[in-house]
Amino acid sequence: MHMDIFNDDAFSVVSLTKAIEDTPFVPGRVGQLGIFSEEGVSTTSISIEKVGSTVSLVPAASRGSSGRPMGNDKRQMIPFTATHLPQRASILADEVQNLRAFGSETEVETAQRLMNRKLAKMRRDLDTTIEYQRIGAIKGSILDSDGTTELLNLHTAFGTSVTSHNLVLGTAGTPVRNKVIEARRKMEAALGGLTYSGARVLCSASFFDALVGHAKVEAAFDRYMNGEFLREDQRGGFYFAGVFWEEYRGQVGATKFIADGEAWMVPEGVPDLFVTNYAPADYMETVNTLGQAYYAKQEPKDFNKGIDVETQSNPIHICTRPAVPVKLLAA
Repeated sequence: MHMDIFNDDAFSVVSLTKAIEDTPFVPGRVGQLGIFSEEGVSTTSISIEKVGSTVSLVPAASRGSSGRPMGNDKRQMIPFTATHLPQRASILADEVQNLRAFGSETEVETAQRLMNRKLAKMRRDLDTTIEYQRIGAIKGSILDSDGTTELLNLHTAFGTSVTSHNLVLGTAGTPVRNKVIEARRKMEAALGGLTYSGARVLCSASFFDALVGHAKVEAAFDRYMNGEFLREDQRGGFYFAGVFWEEYRGQVGATKFIADGEAWMVPEGVPDLFVTNYAPADYMETVNTLGQAYYAKQEPKDFNKGIDVETQSNPIHICTRPAVPVKLLAA
């Protein structure tokens, strides 16, 4: 077995990038829902144009008189820079040495399987990070992997603040349905003239339990399908007050993607409300090309003792109206 096999076209940046893209994808819930539109860009930063238009009543006037002058909208360009997410792994010469080879073609295929195992693990890490950052975009604050360092605050960028609403689920007599409608009104106010097709709430486990176990919610479903709702596990989701509620599972170590006692309401069917752009990798081969979600590349170690493999993603996750998602509280 020899290290020259890694000079085969199967290990070029194009082939490795295709390999990491073809690795079976187990996405997070936000990725499954497809609420973020995805597009590659050829630069490492983008700008969002904010138009500060207002709506006001037009006063009546006599026919033939001059109309009220309308002021020009103020325009503001808000820049956003891609987050660089690189990671590396190694394939040592000893790992390749003990692979059984039956000819050059089989040799390459066997080494590819070893490489793909490395890529699969790296892909899962990138998927998890992208999901974490998308949840951050919904919240309006994208954090680094430590869970505390802020990479981007969308509310600061757009001059907005978090829209929050307490459902008061800790009180048995709370009219939960009315509280939900109040939350939807806040979301609709932030949407302005934009229409939406539905509302979905991603709940932490404790919030979901408080909702399903609330007396008013239980009463609403008491006679539905002979009480089957109250006997089944509803974590997969159900409709209540015109909103779809589901338990969101997302946690790495001690970092919970949605904090205990919280949930986030988002509208569905709003074009370009949630956007993910991918910038190109920092390789000579990818300069000024349209960015892809994932990249992979390999190079030999010193003295040809192995191969270093790098994967990376360069996403920009944005909620273009960060006041629209509603932070719901259970207490």
